[in-house]
Amino acid sequence: MPRKSTRLTFAVLATGAGVFSMLQSLIAPALPTVQHELHTSQSTATWVMTAYLLSASVFTPILGRVGDLVGKKRTLVAVLVTVLIGCLIAALAPTIGVLIVARIVQGIGGALFPLSFGIIRDEFAASRVSPSISNLSAVIAAGGGVGIVAAGPIVSALDYRWLFWLPVGVVAVTVLIAARYVPESPRRAEGRVNWLGAVLLSAWLVALLLPLSQAPQWGWGSGRVIGLFAAAVVLFVLWLLAEARSRSPLIDLKVMRLPAVWTTNTAALLFGAGMYSIWSFLPAFVQTPSSAGYGFGASVTASGLLLLPMLVAMFFSGILSGRLEPVVGAKKLLTTGAALGAVACGFLALWHDEQWQVAFVSGVFGLGIGLAFASMANLIVGSVPPEQTGAATGMNANIRTIGGSIGAAVTSVLVTGHLQSSGLPEASGYTHGFTLLALLLLAAALAALLVPVQHVRRIAGAPRATGDQGPDVDADQDVELDLARTNQETVAPAVRN
Repeated sequence: MPRKSTRLTFAVLATGAGVFSMLQSLIAPALPTVQHELHTSQSTATWVMTAYLLSASVFTPILGRVGDLVGKKRTLVAVLVTVLIGCLIAALAPTIGVLIVARIVQGIGGALFPLSFGIIRDEFAASRVSPSISNLSAVIAAGGGVGIVAAGPIVSALDYRWLFWLPVGVVAVTVLIAARYVPESPRRAEGRVNWLGAVLLSAWLVALLLPLSQAPQWGWGSGRVIGLFAAAVVLFVLWLLAEARSRSPLIDLKVMRLPAVWTTNTAALLFGAGMYSIWSFLPAFVQTPSSAGYGFGASVTASGLLLLPMLVAMFFSGILSGRLEPVVGAKKLLTTGAALGAVACGFLALWHDEQWQVAFVSGVFGLGIGLAFASMANLIVGSVPPEQTGAATGMNANIRTIGGSIGAAVTSVLVTGHLQSSGLPEASGYTHGFTLLALLLLAAALAALLVPVQHVRRIAGAPRATGDQGPDVDADQDVELDLARTNQETVAPAVRN
């Protein structure tokens, strides 16, 4: 049976992943509106974001592994249907409690990232894997920017519920096309889902991320925060023991210990800390009334427009990285992306008195995001066995999210540490916060320099598109691969240049 169009497959994957990424940030600028419309408190409204974060963190690696085991296309369709249901519930939610439940359901869509990367690796011709991953990463990165930019106009022109009604139509069509045209990947991992590992992974992620997100309301020295951090440490150790002893681990720790994987994940942790913090605090900065001595008193829509250069830059740099990666290598692109982020935050710490300065920084940071997103995904995919792609890329996305939670929590302490009599933060709080983010992103660039890269001619046994009658293009093209010596039974030895 002839293979379905890879262009159509990519369009489906990009739409699903882009919508999920957009949902991640779309509601943030509208939280005050949600709070008012649903008659709730600010602390309760923040759970609309927290519930989504926790759900995505739990389900991303677990369902990535499920896809490796039972079929990526089947799992992808199920996840898209779940996101559709979550959007419907959110659009109709009569209370804040129902909306929070809807966000938990939507968070399951985090699995779209690893599933999409896995399908690309399994289904696309080898010469198209790296560019396609770069293009998909650009869409994922841009989706978050679209959410920030589009939220204001949608809420102003329609209603906050349309933030969910609009994705309903898009996801519904995507489900139908995915079920009909996306082929089922032939590669399957052996074994079963390690449910003990899944429960322990979920437990330590929740125990870590919950206090990070709620510490500003609960207090860093509160018993709940300290107790949850202690529980996270204990549960993490138990998870490591359970995974090490399992014959079918949820996350293969041998793969996680590969030099190319752990160094890329370290860079992802630090880069996530900077990226999510900028997304959280830069809009708040420009929306601050100028009477505070800084800020521009911008509306939600105007603040989104100031971040428009970031959206455009991250999309085009992500696309460009797919063309540059075969020439300069994913490692250099990751290093450059993190360095651009550091330069942007350093500039912002020193100069933030004019709107053009914020717009300029936004564009530079967007360039860094586009390069870093694409290169991280390519480094992970090129370093692990095909049947570990879903779990490994899911864990990479999770680590980036954990970094974002840590960065946002620490930046919040700096920004809100000293308040004016009006209740607004002092300007020095933002300056210190932007300085910290510059240092974190500089550390991400240094971590990227540690990523080892081996140049090989081809991955023996690599999947290629059915009907590809041409010569093996990878026989003449260098690909970046960190050989998993502990997985030689699944990744054949490579021929060095």
